[in-house]
Amino acid sequence: MVKILPSNMIERLPEQKFGTVFEKIAHKTQQGANIINLGQGNPDLPTPAHIVCALQEAAGSLPFQQYAPFRGFDFFKQAIADFYRKEFSIEVDPKKEIALFTGGKTGLYVMSQCLLDPGDIAFVPDPGYPEYHSGILMADAKPYCIRLEEENGYLPNFSSIDPGVLKKAKVLFLNYPNNPTGAVANEAFFEEAAAFASTHGLHVIHDFAYGSFHYEQKPISFLKAPLGKNVGVELYSLSKTFNMAGWRVAFAVGNEDIIHAINAFQDHIFVSMYGGFQHAATVALQSDDSHIQSLKEVYLERMTFFIRQAEKQLGWTIARPAGAFYLWAPIPDEFEDSHTFADYLLEHADVVVTPGGVFGTHGRRHVRISMVAPIEQLALFIDRLHILPIRFHQKTRI
Repeated sequence: MVKILPSNMIERLPEQKFGTVFEKIAHKTQQGANIINLGQGNPDLPTPAHIVCALQEAAGSLPFQQYAPFRGFDFFKQAIADFYRKEFSIEVDPKKEIALFTGGKTGLYVMSQCLLDPGDIAFVPDPGYPEYHSGILMADAKPYCIRLEEENGYLPNFSSIDPGVLKKAKVLFLNYPNNPTGAVANEAFFEEAAAFASTHGLHVIHDFAYGSFHYEQKPISFLKAPLGKNVGVELYSLSKTFNMAGWRVAFAVGNEDIIHAINAFQDHIFVSMYGGFQHAATVALQSDDSHIQSLKEVYLERMTFFIRQAEKQLGWTIARPAGAFYLWAPIPDEFEDSHTFADYLLEHADVVVTPGGVFGTHGRRHVRISMVAPIEQLALFIDRLHILPIRFHQKTRI
């Protein structure tokens, strides 16, 4: 029998950390446990009905049953440009400055292949979304973690980067509103980041998956910075904004040369996105902002409730984030790290949180709690923790 040897690229891939968490949940569920899952950032509310209806109508359309144009339908890209103008006051050329992806995760992989060569360095936030690492390693490049400190608003301190490393770097990943911390960035930071990238020849990939979820200010696009389009692109997804996580609809907006590279790459591996999805996504982007505003109110109500009850019943102090829909909660001192704490909660309370260590070394003293359940479930989650012999009120170690 021939021995099958995976490629070096497969061997380079990191452990799929979210998959490990899901396996533990599946095991407990098979044992009959009634799990409350606040670990995954999977919206629990339905896609708005008018968007679903648009997909149903599109399914019967012959043009959408055939191959879509490789780079997407013009009507969808025009809707994206109109959306960016309306929501973020950014002018986008729909023909030259937009590329479509079947989901944000796909986009992260594609952009790393387009911008990185073997041996290049890509800066990634720590804590940060672990999938940044996957695309970088597929390209045989090297991720270099930049620590995000609470004292600095979970913004990177560019002056802390080793000059020797900076000379070898080619890509800078940013993500605001931030997953997992919920931090947001202002225009001054984006101007600083774009200027830093321009000075050092870096390509910026700004992950804007939670772009609509700012609670204290108007959403700000990286492309608003004067040099934003000169140095980078922004990745936007409909998964969170319109509760369309399963639809896998995302796009990149920004630098014309990067968009051209993305399209050239995808011409060889994808035949665009199903036309019905593009039609329904167009309807979503053309909607008024009532859905987005009501969704923000739901998440804000949930966060406020959870934070208040955690403090009142558990003595667990959790800061309210300025963006996204996650709580970045410190773990009690008695636990060695976030994985130990998360495993304990699953084993003894049948509740799921995401270990902060999944997001990097500097997340090991926190867990991420997703507000993707109704108030009743959040209350039950707190009740289950209340009966555990844990002292939440201790000051968390550094």
